[in-house]
Amino acid sequence: MARWLLDTHILLWLDAEPERIPRQILAQFDRVETAYFSAASVWELEIKRSVGKIRFDGRVTAFAERAGLAELPIAARHAEAAAALPLHHRDPFDRMLVAQAVAEGLTLVTADQRLRAYPVALLGV
Repeated sequence: MARWLLDTHILLWLDAEPERIPRQILAQFDRVETAYFSAASVWELEIKRSVGKIRFDGRVTAFAERAGLAELPIAARHAEAAAALPLHHRDPFDRMLVAQAVAEGLTLVTADQRLRAYPVALLGV
């Protein structure tokens, strides 16, 4: 069975705009062993909310838990792996998600085509 890590925008879409996620991806959620959200995504979203770049109600973690997602904390080995990635993508949050997906053997669910430059299993939306 598949194990997924949701990119930050997918996590946000799942809560606020699920229609942006293709139906075939949404239908697969029932067959996923575990779908994770990263602590990096919570950090990114809360920073963006605090500076007024995005708006959403409630806590990200509360929504993620209600949606049945499992939290993936950031470990030191994830940070080391993210730092070792080539600079195909300069966003530190995306680089952390790639490193976590690779380290944990997860498929990264994303609409960011630039992440295809990395040796990570991707499910593109």
